[in-house]
Amino acid sequence: MSLDYFQTPVPPAPAPIMLSGEPLDFLTLTRIARRTNVVRAAESAMDAVRQSRAVLLDTMASGRPVYGTTTGVGAMKDASWSSEELDAFNMGLVRAHHFGTGEAFPIEVVRNAIAIRANMALTGKVGCTPNLVRAFLDLLDRDVIPVVRRTGSIGCADIGLMGQIGAVLTGVGEAMHRGQRLPATEALEAAGLRPVTLAPRDSLAAVSTNSVAFAAAANAVREAAHASRVLLATGLTTAGALGASRDPWRAVAHVGTAREATVGAWLYFNALGWEWPGGTNVQDPLSLRMMSQVFATAFEALTTAATTILNATGRPDDNPVVAGGKVLTSGGSLPLDVTIFVQAAQLAIAHIARNSFNRCVLLGNGGRRNLPVNLVAPGAIATGFGPLIKLAGDLFVRVQTLMAPISAQALVVAGGLEDEAAFLPLVIERLERQVLALRRMAAIEAILAAQAMDISGDRPGNVPGLVYRTTREVSAFYVADRPLSTDIESIEEALNSQAFLDELLGLSVLDDVDSFFALRMPE
Repeated sequence: MSLDYFQTPVPPAPAPIMLSGEPLDFLTLTRIARRTNVVRAAESAMDAVRQSRAVLLDTMASGRPVYGTTTGVGAMKDASWSSEELDAFNMGLVRAHHFGTGEAFPIEVVRNAIAIRANMALTGKVGCTPNLVRAFLDLLDRDVIPVVRRTGSIGCADIGLMGQIGAVLTGVGEAMHRGQRLPATEALEAAGLRPVTLAPRDSLAAVSTNSVAFAAAANAVREAAHASRVLLATGLTTAGALGASRDPWRAVAHVGTAREATVGAWLYFNALGWEWPGGTNVQDPLSLRMMSQVFATAFEALTTAATTILNATGRPDDNPVVAGGKVLTSGGSLPLDVTIFVQAAQLAIAHIARNSFNRCVLLGNGGRRNLPVNLVAPGAIATGFGPLIKLAGDLFVRVQTLMAPISAQALVVAGGLEDEAAFLPLVIERLERQVLALRRMAAIEAILAAQAMDISGDRPGNVPGLVYRTTREVSAFYVADRPLSTDIESIEEALNSQAFLDELLGLSVLDDVDSFFALRMPE
């Protein structure tokens, strides 16, 4: 299951987005994904493309072999093609790499992948033609978005993923156009475009890049940041329901890291505005006391991963590259830095999941503030929420099993020539599955906290009040035993909605998270 691209409303901006080869940010990616702006290439960057193309043509004219341009690729690197054979080779190279299978990426991710590929070329270090850049931007401009099936890359240039985009340029494959899934030729014709004949070097440049993975990774870490923001809010609500001490959130300002202090301040100030229940113990469980540390570390890991991804959007990962007036072979197609930091973020997310699960157990155990076991309503004959804790446990373990790094798996292909891989697309898929589990865990924590508050007669305000009200709008106080599947799914949908996020950020923001990930769009 793909992680849907979070549909932050983006204010209309008639000014075009100018790609220049510089790294992109989340606001720009979101605008491209939502198609609120036209995307253009800066003329100075197009000049750089022309200059690098001239270097490549000079190298070809000299008779020096150029990998993937006058030679084959992979295990066929020693095969060479005459000038008369190049057209057939270039067409076949793109189409041979259309082998992805399975569920398709959201079209917003593919839009960003196209923009990232064009932006990399605009660094002037790829050697492709200006026509290839224009062809990619035409797809965005005319809303012809290739269908990219997501299984087909080992994370060392997304050839099986980008191949599905490059193939559409030549008139094969499938594309979405104005909401319809069409054969590529029909989509191009409906948009007033024609299939492209790829020049030497353009075919390899169209398929051999990690642009799809970078686009999907950017979306996944942004969604992880969003899910973590919601869980921080439900965690604060649980702390209120259990009468947790707020002292640790003040103490962290004196003994914690800068980000821990920021999260602690957010928790403390968003606990104000209502009659916070008094604590019942000298020391609260660690899952309450250490929320600042757990969430701050997760935000730090997500921000580090995201920064690495954004930097990659302005750095060509091609082989070969044009640099210093020469065509040079390169190992830049291995996105190991992005992969390592995304995997680190997965580990941090697992800690958030454990933190949430432990709080769910605390709520279900009862005892604190004289809450009943399983949060059974006073006087009711019911099993209560005990069985629901097992769903929280299931989700927690799912997140845990997905945190183990996989990038160091051994894999050798192409006759032994290609013996490194990062498996970034698979890492992203695992991160997406973690995020989906976090969303549901937030719903479980919210319904448990709301039940505890009702039993105790609390009238929460501020962020806990928002979580409580949102929960109760779709799920009533639990008295007699009833099925909870629909309740949990409805709460999950409500907490993940744009309306909830807008209201949450309207109450209080975490500027270094919300602005960086463009969760809160500028007016």
